[in-house]
Parts: sequence; structure tokens; C-alpha cells
Amino acid sequence: MKLPTYFLSHGGGPWPFMMDQVGHLYGKLDASLRDIPRQIGVTPKAVLVITAHWEGRDFTLSSSAQPPMIYDYGGFPPHTYEVQYRAPGSPELAAQVQALLDAGGHKALLDPQRGFDHGTFSAMYPVYPQADVPIVQLSLKSGLDPRTHLEVGRLLAPLREQGVLIVGSGLSFHNLRAFNAAGAAASHAFDSWLRETMALPPQERSARLLEWEKAPAARMAHPREEHLLPLMVVLGAAEDEAASMPYHENAFMGGLAVSSFRFG
Repeated sequence: MKLPTYFLSHGGGPWPFMMDQVGHLYGKLDASLRDIPRQIGVTPKAVLVITAHWEGRDFTLSSSAQPPMIYDYGGFPPHTYEVQYRAPGSPELAAQVQALLDAGGHKALLDPQRGFDHGTFSAMYPVYPQADVPIVQLSLKSGLDPRTHLEVGRLLAPLREQGVLIVGSGLSFHNLRAFNAAGAAASHAFDSWLRETMALPPQERSARLLEWEKAPAARMAHPREEHLLPLMVVLGAAEDEAASMPYHENAFMGGLAVSSFRFG
């Protein structure tokens, strides 16, 4: 069975561990993430998460069998700095991905110390709250070249037939200086373009996404593109397959338009 790939808008900070305080803001996102096991219908052998919160000089993979935690956020309640998401890692999958990337001309490194950042554990906790599915993280590559990340996604495609769920964890709108009503117009303009792009035929879709900076309000939506690039990777891994939208809302955080996408 060939698994789909997902680009997930992962929300802000450690929100799944603050639902008593922020559940009214995150109800739709939470429900969409919790529905993923039903959508795919099987338990993956492992999950490969391309996280917006990790960049390396080269592509790098978390290779610990028991990854620690990274609390890469500030200003949240004390208990969120003690959260534990104890999903196992998979050194075997990390080594396999390294080999795939190396064979395709993209150098990849292993990092046995790297822990789960909130781009990973905040996205994956609602999906697999029992933390019983192994997770490997893949970094972005510094320079943030869209074509490079699309090419790496293509190299990862064989994993989908081996029971590996490929997830890109980012945000379709990521301007923290306007993460409220001030960003509403820009987020709606960019999100509309993004949804139109995902509905295009595959070749046209890829070409247009590579030129994302030409989209309406592109640099207002993404002053820096690290939260968009996981989309390039998961699209590359399912480049010829149709896209759907398992999550969308128009009034997130005071009026932002945000979306997640599934391929295959």
C-alpha cells in the first residue's frame, strides 16, 4: 500500500498541551490531525517529518533510537517545558533516508543527539497520542532553495510503498509580526493562490510552486520561507498525484487563512 504525503500547518508553539486554554482557537486543526489515522487506514511503519524548525548546512536526520525533547519556544506556561512525547526514533530509517539522498546527489548527515522540536511533537501528538509510531526528523538545507527541496522529495518517494508516512510540518502563513488580524489580507491572498496552485495539473503545479515568490503577498505571508519549504518536499514525494485539503480555516488567530494539504 502506497501511503499519501501531508503538508501540515502545525499551529503555534506547544498548543496541543494547552487545550484547556487555547482549544477554542485550535479545535479545527486538532480535529483534522486526529482524523489522519482514519484517512490513511493503516498504522505506518514509521513517520518521516520534514520540520520547519531545523536547518542544517546539509540535510540532516535525527538518528537516535530515543530522541529527547527540544522546547524551541518562549513565553508559554511552565508545564509546556516539561512536555514529553516519547515516540521512538528509527536509526534504520534514518540510515535508509541518508542513503537515498546520498545516491541522488544530496549529501545527508545523521545526528544522534537531535530531539523532537515543536514542529514535530505539536503536529504528531494529536495524530498519534500514544507515541507508539517511530519518528525520524529531516532538516531543511540552509539556503532554502525550493528546487533542492523538491528534488529531495522525489528521492523519498519509494518510502511511501514501504509503510513510511512522509509529513512536512510548517505553516501556510508564517509572519509572526502579523500573526493576527494584521495579517488577514495577506494570508487570504497567499492561501488562495496556494489552493489554486495545488489544484493544477502536476507539472504546472510544481513549476508554479517553485516560483512561489511571485504569488500575491508572498513575502508578507512568508518573510522567510522555512515554514513553506516542507511543502516542496512532500509534493516532490507524490508529484504526479492529486492534492486534497484536509484542513482549512479562514479566521485562524483573528482572521488568518491557513491550510494543510494531502497528496495521494
